[in-house]
Amino acid sequence: MKITSLIITLTVTTALVALAQEGPVQEAKHEAKKAGETIKDGLETAGKKTKEAAETVGEKTKETAKTVGRKTKETAQTVGQKTKETAKTVNRKSKKTLHKAKTETSSQQSTSQTPNTPAPIDR
Repeated sequence: MKITSLIITLTVTTALVALAQEGPVQEAKHEAKKAGETIKDGLETAGKKTKEAAETVGEKTKETAKTVGRKTKETAQTVGQKTKETAKTVNRKSKKTLHKAKTETSSQQSTSQTPNTPAPIDR
């Protein structure tokens, strides 16, 4: 009977130890689950923030590209206009200089010419 009672005591003790250990295991599982959910939420938040930042950068890049394109177009038009004006000025001055040179040449020729009429020697 002593052996039977010893076996029963050991069995009950083992059962109690097993039950006592199950509580901390369940608690650890619960804490691990909470930690996993917290990590998951953090990753989702980080993903959302990253997506928002990428969209903002994309929008700013697009706006900057439009601005640069517009400024480049304006600059090209300004340079083209200035080039056109310069070409007109050069052309006008060249014509003026050419006309002046022709006028000077004509006046020099007319002053240095001798009359074509014969001299009245024989009359």
